[in-house]
Amino acid sequence: MSAPPPSAVVAGEPPLRRRVTVRGVVQGVGFRPYLYGLATELALAGHVTNTAEGVVVEVEGAASAVARFCDRIAVQAPPLARVESVRHREVPPVGGTTFTILASRGGGPARTLVSPDFATCADCLAELADPADRRYRHPFVNCTHCGPRFTIVTGLPYDRAHTTMAGFAMCPDCAREYADPADRRFHAQPVACPACGPRLRLLVPPSDEHTGADPVTEARALLSGGAILAVKGLGGYHLACDATNEEAVARLRRRKARGDKPFAVMARSTADVEHLVRLGPEERNLLEDGVRPVVLLRRRPDPVYAAGAPRPAEAVAPGSPDLGVLLPYTPLHQLLLGLPGDPDGPRLLVMTSGNVSGEPIVTDDTEALERLAPLADAWLTHDRPIHVPCDDSVVRLCDGEPLVIRRSRGYAPLPVALPLSVRPALAVGGDLKNAFCLGAGRRAWLSAHIGDMDDLGTQRAFEGAVAQLESLTGVRPGVLVADRHPGYRSARWADRAAAARPVVRVQHHHAHVAAAMAEHGLDGTRPVIGVAFDGTGHGDDGAVWGGEFLLADYDGFSRFGHLAYVPLPGGDAAVRRPYRMALAHLRAAGIDWADDLACTAACPPDELRLLERQLERDLHCVPTSSMGRLFDAVSSLTGVCHRAGYEAQAAVELEGAALGAPAGDRDAYAFDLPAANGDDAVRADPAPVLAAIVADLRADVEPARVAARFHRAVTGLVHRICVRARERHGLDTVALTGGVFVNTLLSSACAAVLREDGFTVLRHRLVPPGDGGLALGQLMVAARTAPTD
Repeated sequence: MSAPPPSAVVAGEPPLRRRVTVRGVVQGVGFRPYLYGLATELALAGHVTNTAEGVVVEVEGAASAVARFCDRIAVQAPPLARVESVRHREVPPVGGTTFTILASRGGGPARTLVSPDFATCADCLAELADPADRRYRHPFVNCTHCGPRFTIVTGLPYDRAHTTMAGFAMCPDCAREYADPADRRFHAQPVACPACGPRLRLLVPPSDEHTGADPVTEARALLSGGAILAVKGLGGYHLACDATNEEAVARLRRRKARGDKPFAVMARSTADVEHLVRLGPEERNLLEDGVRPVVLLRRRPDPVYAAGAPRPAEAVAPGSPDLGVLLPYTPLHQLLLGLPGDPDGPRLLVMTSGNVSGEPIVTDDTEALERLAPLADAWLTHDRPIHVPCDDSVVRLCDGEPLVIRRSRGYAPLPVALPLSVRPALAVGGDLKNAFCLGAGRRAWLSAHIGDMDDLGTQRAFEGAVAQLESLTGVRPGVLVADRHPGYRSARWADRAAAARPVVRVQHHHAHVAAAMAEHGLDGTRPVIGVAFDGTGHGDDGAVWGGEFLLADYDGFSRFGHLAYVPLPGGDAAVRRPYRMALAHLRAAGIDWADDLACTAACPPDELRLLERQLERDLHCVPTSSMGRLFDAVSSLTGVCHRAGYEAQAAVELEGAALGAPAGDRDAYAFDLPAANGDDAVRADPAPVLAAIVADLRADVEPARVAARFHRAVTGLVHRICVRARERHGLDTVALTGGVFVNTLLSSACAAVLREDGFTVLRHRLVPPGDGGLALGQLMVAARTAPTD
């Protein structure tokens, strides 16, 4: 496609030609038509094309116009573009009178970036709802400003032939839009319409084919009737049901083996949830952003249901202080929730990953019919393949700033900028909430959320995702990085896949601290005080760590302090049954297992006797310093949660209880901090905290007050130990990291008291504080271990 002839070069000014390479997210986002328009406006000749290294453009004309062209490339880029670099050099003029968009060129290493999937834009939504538009009610409407990207790309450069749309031949109308630089669908690779695009199908057993004329209308009717639908989305299948139907939600929970883990709900707009949750401007912005993550929002303690306001079932998020909410991000979601004028249907939908808990999300259609058969009553599917699995991202706000809990759709595969150059490496992350990381130079690419590595399907998904991301980024790792835990499946995979490459092992909590340092741009020349609180991490002494105060940089760490060790009776059994941790902590504190304590009453008598003998003989009782397990213990001791059906349930519900404490109660418990001998680590003893909790409970202090006082005790502990570290070592930067700091009540309180005392506080914003961000820290530590570029 060529532009009209440019005007003549300024009189007396010789023509100048420059070759410009633009790198970043610059393919599939309307970048070439943007440059075409810019060149036309400035009367420049030349051409632009996509290549494996980015967008390459040559412009020729008046020197002043060429300079303005180069200056404006990044400043006025399209909304989905992310320009990382603009490099240009002078080349000999060749003349010419037009500016042309050339076909893409392949070959060479991949150096460009692929855009994440993006929610349907306002223009496409208007077409979707306009009866006069040819894309009216088209479930796959998209343009260069929105729609699928990462999940459909099969190679680079990003062209239709390298996406899962390759099998859909464009009709004449779509082909005309695709070829017109003035159209917002110019080179929109997933462009389609009802005449030539993917097709929806509704499959209902036993016939596996529904005869209804409109699959969406029939699907909405099934949802209204209480059915569970498997719905094919951008990065995998969801399981959906009417979130206001108590029986349907409970049935989905049983079928999915979900335990009490909360479901997320999809609402047509914020108006359908504002009576349920606290919605400020920041929360609205997160919900309505093009990323469209699941946003964890604080529930209103006493929601007011106006006439017609949807009321979610109790089984949606039992015991949780938060409700996960997301808004529609595909045209199909919009249609399922109904356009203006549509018959009534569910206004809130449970939208949960299409899998049995612990397994990877289903993406393949045949596999969906098999694996989801015990879970779904019908399938709303389509024939556009999903190439890259990608779960929904999960985000919450902490002190007005986003806190990413699961980094996946909408964020992956955008890289994180690194403060130091690293040699090409693959960090494999941990075994829970796995996400791996590829790094080279000053970039780190974190994968989409993979899942828990104890499932064979997840391990296969991990291996496929590694190959796919290596292909897209062009990174060929020369070193692999893994956790020091000897039993981690991710680490074993690294050993098997290493061939002749070295495998570097990084301590779990050191990696957490390094991740926080990296995303804040620290170069590691000065150590930080790393407060790393989580449930489980392999310690260098063989114990289970998790309540750690480290003095750390990228080169190494020293253990300045930690929670005092207590036995972890039975390993995972203690995690699933918090009353076991409560009893272990009481015994370590010298407090009797009296019958009036909730944790004692929760433990079956036979198990209580066995547990007593187990602790007396130290059988299967690895010592632990875990803060996550202390939260579990206090949750059971106060009667909040005795059995955990999902990870961190006891801690989540303890935080919820603390939120209900009266505002005027400012009492706090206190840990014992004995003076350290020489270079020995400070050991924080929770015995006085536990004794004070027992005394309060026996004085009939309500659990909400006890929970709040415990949170304040942990906040005080963080402050006191950080002050000691500053006094001894002169350090004044604190990194708060680890899964416990997903607790925003604790994170906010710790950050506030530290900042009031002059500390600089680092908290996660770009990667999860839990194990989903572990690989970034592993990469940075390994970069200091191995030679850099």
